[in-house]
Amino acid sequence: MTSQGAPRVVVVTRPTDYAALVAQHGTHAMAKFFLESRGQDIGEVRARHARFEQVLHAVSRAIPSRWRSVRVPRAELSRFVFEPDDVVVAVGPDGLVPNVAKYLAGQRVIGVNADPERCDGVLVRHAPDRVEGVLHATIAGRVRIESRTMAEARLDDGQRLVALNEIFVGHRTHQSARYRIESTAGRERHSSSGVIVCTGTGATGWAASVGRERANPTNAPAPCASVLAFYVREAWPSGATGTAVTSGQIAADEQLQLVSEMNDGGVIFGDGIEDDRLSFHWGVRTTIGVAHTQLQLVTAVA
Repeated sequence: MTSQGAPRVVVVTRPTDYAALVAQHGTHAMAKFFLESRGQDIGEVRARHARFEQVLHAVSRAIPSRWRSVRVPRAELSRFVFEPDDVVVAVGPDGLVPNVAKYLAGQRVIGVNADPERCDGVLVRHAPDRVEGVLHATIAGRVRIESRTMAEARLDDGQRLVALNEIFVGHRTHQSARYRIESTAGRERHSSSGVIVCTGTGATGWAASVGRERANPTNAPAPCASVLAFYVREAWPSGATGTAVTSGQIAADEQLQLVSEMNDGGVIFGDGIEDDRLSFHWGVRTTIGVAHTQLQLVTAVA
């Protein structure tokens, strides 16, 4: 129980493809016309939306009436104030869990797979019909928790950003990112497509596609290991820029440092959320390492 008596459940969602289409085009009819004019059918997209609504309804019914609950769309996460004892229920695909994890400070997260036919369920492991039991077990402390490592980027002015999958440092457009890099692997000046620093959770995503292109890829860390890996994308060799320090691991007691040489457009963001970013302009230094915060993922009833 919380200090206020009743537990609070925060249900996090993101728009379905159908909801996004209707929002973009104004009405169902206009969205339908847009797709049909291009030889596509809105029926399958709408059917998936209906299934999601059924799952969301089941989750809402699973929350005891005497408990407090609130629903938070993904777009409002950066403005929402979480309470220390909140139980967070992420209803959607695996990617929704990293979206919410960066705003948490130890709150327990229950991932609910809203579409098992299309989602692997690596992070959203629970079926809708099991939510009630998992909620009660979570409040009672009778669940298994997986503490997943997160990455943190901190600027020299104190601003910080954390991520569950990866942190990207680079230019906000397709221009080259220019910076100085320093790690245990060495130091040099770069012109590249940016740097990805990934956790073990993110090692199977964007970082994996970068690693597959390497002749000797850096070993990916395990999801709960206090180790990160970094990859420089398409480093350009020139008289002023090098390509020797383009990948490596960052242990818990180590840090990767980058100093921007971009007059404008330099950014740092986590888990693909570009709207919630740090500016990384000329002279700004960022230090990236293992975050003190970890995702507390509820995996099963103990």
